[in-house]
Amino acid sequence: MDRITSLRVFREVVEAGSFVAAAERLNMSPPMASKHVAQLEKSLGARLLHRSSRHLSLTEAGTAWYEQSRRALDLLDAAEAAIGQTHDTPRGQLKVSAPVWCATPRFARVLADYREKYPEVLVDMHLENRKVDLAADGYDLALRATQEPSPALIARPLCRVPFFLAGTPAYLKRMGGVPAVPAHLAKLGAIVPSYVNLDNLALKGPGGRMFPLRLAPAMRSDDTTLTLHAVHADMGIAFMPLWLIDDDIAQGRLVRLLPEFEATPVTLFAVYTSRQYMSPKQRTFIDFLGERLGLDTPPNAPFRGKVMQARLQS
Repeated sequence: MDRITSLRVFREVVEAGSFVAAAERLNMSPPMASKHVAQLEKSLGARLLHRSSRHLSLTEAGTAWYEQSRRALDLLDAAEAAIGQTHDTPRGQLKVSAPVWCATPRFARVLADYREKYPEVLVDMHLENRKVDLAADGYDLALRATQEPSPALIARPLCRVPFFLAGTPAYLKRMGGVPAVPAHLAKLGAIVPSYVNLDNLALKGPGGRMFPLRLAPAMRSDDTTLTLHAVHADMGIAFMPLWLIDDDIAQGRLVRLLPEFEATPVTLFAVYTSRQYMSPKQRTFIDFLGERLGLDTPPNAPFRGKVMQARLQS
């Protein structure tokens, strides 16, 4: 039996959850699908699946083999696509790292729409504020909000992400009212990210004039969701992405401070390790996010230097 076919059959069995469903996807009989997996287990000298009349599950060896063989098949599929030998439908598991503040109804709607368009892709989202090692940790891509992405990665800009300074009406009233100028912010407590250098903060005011920003930390946190909860608990003010707080501002639960001033803009990038071997699932996901999220970005927003070059080459 062809080894590559056996690998594809095993992947489909795992992702479909049964031999019957996998065989239907691959246009072969269930007994033939079972033979492929049995031959694979024989050649490896290890059982890959626990089988019962109603349930399939991966063994420890099967879990390890699935992860490694899935990546190998994705690489082969991408290589074939790159030279025009195949136009396979995007499918399989797509492992993505993204900031914690992507856990919003807006982003969930985008994911649901992608799933509707590409039902054979299983998006495996990992929300975290650390910068993962894409290759070492097995990620297909990461979403990162930054002013300058790593030059070691391919970076495609998706959209601008405004960060607004906000606090609750109750907290602001208790602290003497809504601040009118950046200098008044020093009187308020602030929840600030653990990775931010407070000495280098500034706001751009009317006419492009820059104003130094002095914040008095009430707490440091590397989790944006915890920051939001702390602001709601009247602990202080914080800079938070619009995606996370737009409903709170609209409903009056939070007040945007100094709306005529703006923080340094942040761009959300899709970053990945190689442009040359992109699987169909990876390419369609990035394109889909660029189309949907880019609607919030002015079409002529400038991206300079390496960022512009990465965009043009993607």
